[in-house]
Formats: sequence, C-alpha cells, structure tokens
Amino acid sequence: MAMEEHTADTTGTETAEEVAALAATDDVTRYPIAPGYRVNVRKGPGTQYSIVRTLPYGMKVPVYCQKPGERVTGPYGTSNIWDNIANGEFVSDAYVHTGSDGYIAPRCD
Repeated sequence: MAMEEHTADTTGTETAEEVAALAATDDVTRYPIAPGYRVNVRKGPGTQYSIVRTLPYGMKVPVYCQKPGERVTGPYGTSNIWDNIANGEFVSDAYVHTGSDGYIAPRCD
C-alpha cells in the first residue's frame, strides 16, 4: 500500500473533450479535500506520475470522472480510485470526501 505524499459502480467513460466541457460548467458538485491536508495533484492515477500542483488547505474539487490506479491510503481509507479534477489532473480518492468508497462519477477513458 502506497501513501500519497502530502504536505501536513458507474460504467460510463469520458473523453478529454468531454472532461474539458464539464470543467467549463459552474454547476458541478465539488467535494472537500480532507481537512488539514494539502494534496498533490498528479498527471495520472498514481504517485509515480509527476506533480502538477498542490491543492491548498480547505479546497473543494469537482470530480469529472474516475479511474483505477495505484492503491493509496489516506484519511478516508485505502483506495485505488483516482479522481479527475481537471484535464490531465488526478488526486487519490482516499483524500476526497465523496461520501462513498466506490465510484461516484463515470470512468475516465
């Protein structure tokens, strides 16, 4: 089990264009990052992918689609689900309070 470093069943698929279109909408549900965590945003679903940015404390993120990847342990348990929060940007679902241990969005391509 890997831990995502930090400082301190749906079956649909989404294309990059669809994710970008969803990102343009203002009425998307946003989910809170675990309190007290600044979570790394990565280019893909695992800690081996490069860091794009780090989310600030208290951030809420949209989840446009999800995909399986590296298993990560965080404040919301251990999960191999990674949330796509923007085009080419993923965070481990173990750090996002979605209210579910499973998929809450369509699967990414």
